[in-house]
Amino acid sequence: MNKYLLSLFAFVAVSALSSQTPAVFQVDVSRPGADISPFMWGIFFEDINMGADGGLYSELVKNRSFEFNAPLMGWKEVKKNAASGSILVENRQGENAANPRYIHVKARAGKGDFGLINEGFRGMGFKKDLAYEFSIWSKSATGKLVFHIEMLDAKGSVIGSTTLVPIDSKMWNKQTVSLQCNATEPKGSLRIWFAGNGSADLDMISLFPTDTWKKRSGGLRADLVQLLADMKPGFMRFPGGCIVEGHELSTRYQWKKTIGPVEERQVNINRWNAEFAHRPTPDYYQSFGLGFFEYFQLCADIGAEPLPILNCGMACQFNTSEVVPLDQLDPYVQDALDLIEFANGDTTTPGGKMRAQMGHPKPFNMKLLGVGNEQWGEQYVDRFTVFQKALKSRYPNILLVTSAGPAPEGEMFQYLSHKMDSLGADIIDEHYYQSPAWFLQNAGRYDKYDRNGPRIFAGEYAAQSDRVISTENRNNWRCALAEAAFMTGLERNADLVRMASYAPLMAHVDGWQWKPDMIWMDNLRSFGTPNYYVQKMYATNRGDRLLPVLYNNSAVTGQDSLYATASFEQAGNEVIIKIVNAAGVAKPAEMILNGALKANSTAKVTVMQSNDLASENSLDDPMHLVPVSQTASVKNGKISTTLPPYSFTIYRIKTK
Repeated sequence: MNKYLLSLFAFVAVSALSSQTPAVFQVDVSRPGADISPFMWGIFFEDINMGADGGLYSELVKNRSFEFNAPLMGWKEVKKNAASGSILVENRQGENAANPRYIHVKARAGKGDFGLINEGFRGMGFKKDLAYEFSIWSKSATGKLVFHIEMLDAKGSVIGSTTLVPIDSKMWNKQTVSLQCNATEPKGSLRIWFAGNGSADLDMISLFPTDTWKKRSGGLRADLVQLLADMKPGFMRFPGGCIVEGHELSTRYQWKKTIGPVEERQVNINRWNAEFAHRPTPDYYQSFGLGFFEYFQLCADIGAEPLPILNCGMACQFNTSEVVPLDQLDPYVQDALDLIEFANGDTTTPGGKMRAQMGHPKPFNMKLLGVGNEQWGEQYVDRFTVFQKALKSRYPNILLVTSAGPAPEGEMFQYLSHKMDSLGADIIDEHYYQSPAWFLQNAGRYDKYDRNGPRIFAGEYAAQSDRVISTENRNNWRCALAEAAFMTGLERNADLVRMASYAPLMAHVDGWQWKPDMIWMDNLRSFGTPNYYVQKMYATNRGDRLLPVLYNNSAVTGQDSLYATASFEQAGNEVIIKIVNAAGVAKPAEMILNGALKANSTAKVTVMQSNDLASENSLDDPMHLVPVSQTASVKNGKISTTLPPYSFTIYRIKTK
């Protein structure tokens, strides 16, 4: 095609666009509406997809305390040159019920070497020139033993090493040594050679990088926490999700078993261990190195309100539907009361004293507590009623979050919504895993909700590009754009909708069970999806008060494929306008600020856009689709612009 024809086509396209009547958005700055909750946009963490062990929790050794159902899962004996040695798994159930197993290692001096290799969580990620902290608990060492500790690359070559001599003591002792890594390796492993002639009891064999978040020993993976901190989330819901419930009650999440010294925390099988035939993960357990104290600490670090969720005496209703009889519910209720004391009590209380001993004397000032995860039916209402009475009588200011079930409509949903309204529930948690079309069609979902009922928590939502629980679901721009449109409706109804969070939060590329997910990682790298950046754009441009924004005298809920909301941020005297153009064509538009000083100025503009709805980010191309910053002229309180096709745009305008 010659240059003349290309120019002609470009001229025709521009002429057609200029001939369109602009979409006019009227924003009334003089009529601020409801307050927007300071914790409106948050995050929901669950240990699914190797989100904790093998992910956010930076321990590199899998099954470090030999407490998996198969005690040596993750470990492999190695011998060379006719070495002689043995491993025996011992059990001290009567002495230490939380961590009963350990190994008895026996080595015999000879020509060869005898040892163990740990494979890590789909390998171990090592970084060149970084120090790693190895630790081990041992007792009853006999003879002359020396441990040769080696970090290996994927080919088995040594890329870091040191030695350690176990302490000769009948009491358990922890020893720590440092290794320096001399090569970067995403799929490494740890090897320990037992040299000499003797034996020892060993437990809690551990390896951590030293570049953890805030350089905390045995802490969290810094790149993942940074992605969360950059969002400036208003709250963090933890620890789930279905793992709160457990497959049966014996495997439910029990928060008291996740605090105190790490070596005294009781390992539990992960709820997602064998849930899906498409991704069986028999090696998926919870070490609870990331426990309730660390969750609260993380919330404090990133400025998020903590929202813990506790088991209400019901196992997962998709699995066993096991329940505790109502007359045996007291221990579950007491766990909730004790958690509030742990989070908020002063240091003279047992809970506050425990918190202080763990390093945080100041209360965490928890304001929110979830009772049950995704329960439904009469049995849930009966149990929530017991919790509500006990908690509100002692802590009336704690806002309780209650379930609306797993679906956003239907008989089950209607039953729970009505019952929770009649009980005077504070906040109802609604979940939506639906198609992108559903999200586009439901931007007005809350416009006609009863304002006299409970507030709403959009606790779990994500557009499903294929179908729910499909391995083909993608974190693409089609889904993220539909979520951005739906979120205009959440914000527009901020008097009712007080909180919202995408789910799930994290996934390991080699260890996922569920798609889509907001943040993806391997053992060394991580990236935010287009869905992540949509969430971040909302959270970092929240505003304090709603402002009316009208298109043809109506709220903007999808007319002409347009969606919009507006707010005012007091700190900077800024009007914030969010607009989604869900159509595949550009649209001329005008934004008119009524009631603001009609001065000329420049607006800050953040745009996320792609003509390809299948666009995704990846580990190799993490910034393929991200927001970009621009400016726009404001003349006499008006912005004249063009909304790109398939775009989400935020305008920030200084006003008086």
